[in-house]
Amino acid sequence: MAKAYYSTVFEQPAQGIWEIIRDFNNYTVWVRGAGESRIEDGKSGDCVGAVRNVLYQGRRIRQRLIAQSDVERSQTYEFCEAPTLPMTGFQATLRVTPVTHRDHAFVEWWTHFDCEPARRDELVETLKGWFGSWLQSLRDSMESQPAQFPAAVGSGSE
Repeated sequence: MAKAYYSTVFEQPAQGIWEIIRDFNNYTVWVRGAGESRIEDGKSGDCVGAVRNVLYQGRRIRQRLIAQSDVERSQTYEFCEAPTLPMTGFQATLRVTPVTHRDHAFVEWWTHFDCEPARRDELVETLKGWFGSWLQSLRDSMESQPAQFPAAVGSGSE
């Protein structure tokens, strides 16, 4: 089993970052390249079992939320169909942890998956790059449109 992992620190408070990420249907708000998104079957975007149907860079992708915790500020999801990359057993987790010094947020995104051994390093690096790019997209969105992210703007007292 392979693991791809990426982490970064945001200058905004963890709870503010989590408020944006926790809605599984908010993908279009903070992921550059994501078009229309909807949660199937009338479920809410924070309901375990919700299926996100999103248009990403011209491809339709369906992902299922399989775990969500407001206490841990984490969510885990999987693909409903085969992923676009040559892998199986894909499950990814996104977690936001407070950094108490200066009230920042430590954000981690990782996945476990199976693949051909010869493709492992390539796929791990691809996913790490995507996770980093998507989190940079969140950072850029927050900085360019702070009014759209009221729960995450500003930092606590220093």
